[in-house]
Amino acid sequence: MKILHSEPKKDGYRMPAEFAEHEGCILIFPHRRDSWQNGAYAARKAFAEVIDIIARSEQVTVCARYDDYDAARFMLPPQVRVVEMSSDDSWARDVAPTFVTNGTDLRGIDWGFNAWGGLTDGLYFPWDQDNKMARKLCDLLNVDCYDRREFILEGGSIHSDGEGTILTTEACLLSKGRNPQLSREEIEANLRNNLGAEKVLWLPCGIYHDETNEHVDNVCAFTAPGEVVLAWTEDENDHQYAMSKACWDYLSSVTDAKGRQLRVHRLPLPAPVTVTAEECDGLDDMNGEPTRTPGERLAASYVNFYIANQHVVVPQFGDPKDQTALEILQSLFPTRQAVGVYARDILIGGGNIHCITQQIPRASIS
Repeated sequence: MKILHSEPKKDGYRMPAEFAEHEGCILIFPHRRDSWQNGAYAARKAFAEVIDIIARSEQVTVCARYDDYDAARFMLPPQVRVVEMSSDDSWARDVAPTFVTNGTDLRGIDWGFNAWGGLTDGLYFPWDQDNKMARKLCDLLNVDCYDRREFILEGGSIHSDGEGTILTTEACLLSKGRNPQLSREEIEANLRNNLGAEKVLWLPCGIYHDETNEHVDNVCAFTAPGEVVLAWTEDENDHQYAMSKACWDYLSSVTDAKGRQLRVHRLPLPAPVTVTAEECDGLDDMNGEPTRTPGERLAASYVNFYIANQHVVVPQFGDPKDQTALEILQSLFPTRQAVGVYARDILIGGGNIHCITQQIPRASIS
């Protein structure tokens, strides 16, 4: 593995869309007891179900800490690769590399990671093990690695259409805990130069109460060139209504890098999901403080799905809209099978199915 200091765009590399063909997928076996209730047992079962579906059409690599390797190997299908690797938590989307390709070769980008806001509004400390994972994974996969640790970015804060357009949110990338020394224009230049893009679309916000400062992958995602899904509620009394409406108005007013007016599909949100007292009791404290409180609203969204080669893995919440979300996504991905996974036990940790996965694209994507 070579550590590179040039710009991916100048080298002819770009970030493919998630709906392009994958070589594989990376996940991290859950272990943190202040994130995952009751010793992460229920979360591990949910992760295993997600992994089983993805592994039917992609090579899945699961990173497990030393103490958890045997449990991961026992729970996961034999075709899944389990490797020992230390981590602070289990959000592969945000700590694994962002992969870019020139149509022949694959490279990874090692962004800086500071637990979604560092000492300003980050979610845990320390985060040094997570910050090393991208480079370790590039080494494991034998791909060269762009050193971008000076720029704080998580994979959940960006979506690519593979044709020069990047989606992000102002709430996240302009937050004070990430790159306060940079202007919006400088942050945008970083995205374009590192992801091989021509245009960045800045949604104003994400999902209400999303503790990542409102990652884009919870509110809006590309489903095809020129097409996105947007998390939506018809309840005008819900905090989310004004946020989704602001995103709708923005997306209706812009074009992508190819000059296309975006086709926006509304994906309904489940009824608000709140944490129970029993679930809180199952979580360890962090530095003597609880990480969840009874009645706290979680950032539940069907947009947090993962697009595998043959499936779309969709979070389910035991809500009447679960089936509606599956049907909408099935219509948008007719060559894949939309499959639901009950994901409340993932959501309690703070994210969902997209957040725990990171795709490895095929290098030969055109």
